Amino acid sequence: MTRQLSLQRLAEFGISPDRALGQNFLIDDNVLAVADRLMPVAADDVVVEVGAGVGVLTLWLASRASLVHAIEIDRRLTPALAETLRDVGNVRLCFADALDVDVGALDPAPSAMVANLPYGVATPVIIRALPAVERFCVMVQREIGERLFAVPGTKAYGAVSVLVQLACERTGARTVSRSVFVPQPNVDSMLVAFRRRPGVAFDATWSWTGRVVHGAFAHRRKTLANSLRLAGLPEPPAEVAGLRAEQLPPERFAHLAEELRA
Repeated sequence: MTRQLSLQRLAEFGISPDRALGQNFLIDDNVLAVADRLMPVAADDVVVEVGAGVGVLTLWLASRASLVHAIEIDRRLTPALAETLRDVGNVRLCFADALDVDVGALDPAPSAMVANLPYGVATPVIIRALPAVERFCVMVQREIGERLFAVPGTKAYGAVSVLVQLACERTGARTVSRSVFVPQPNVDSMLVAFRRRPGVAFDATWSWTGRVVHGAFAHRRKTLANSLRLAGLPEPPAEVAGLRAEQLPPERFAHLAEELRA
């Protein structure tokens, strides 16, 4: 179904995927089955999808969720989406750049994000959605997927690793071949599922922690003291001043932010 529908819509409306927008459309039903195992969508879920494409994943989500907020930047896809979703009444289409959409302002509020995220905006979309969405199952470039839950001391570990791990716990992951897309990307992908930790407050403290984390990783080769100084932040405690950001686990960053704020 997925392969036929995707290729049919592309041919029917003369749509050529735009690589500049990171458009790689799903053509494999097995990916949907994997996503369903990693994070089942419940009948009362309100789902936000970023990058609706020709509506294949949107249609699948609409058959399971209460409502789908589908965000798409490419207005060329309007007729294809209208045709795919012709008999569907629980999808709200929003034609906009996902980075300009306040996911927290969507009404009704989303409980989950399920999306084949365009590679170029995957990281900022996830970070911005953390305060608004409780559960995620996203298709991302494999490198990004590994970065989200990388461990300290590794090359992949960075600011996004710290922030995502402070807010969420991973519930599943699966590497996905490039052959499930049209056109095929030059890299493999990964489905990553994670959910927000109970009690995380996205307040002024969270914003300050984010500033400290980004400042610490802004100059990876420098010591924490130098990197924070260059970011205009206070001097860190002596016991971590000579370390590099990649050596600190997420929990230590949370404590460091508290110490610097005090």
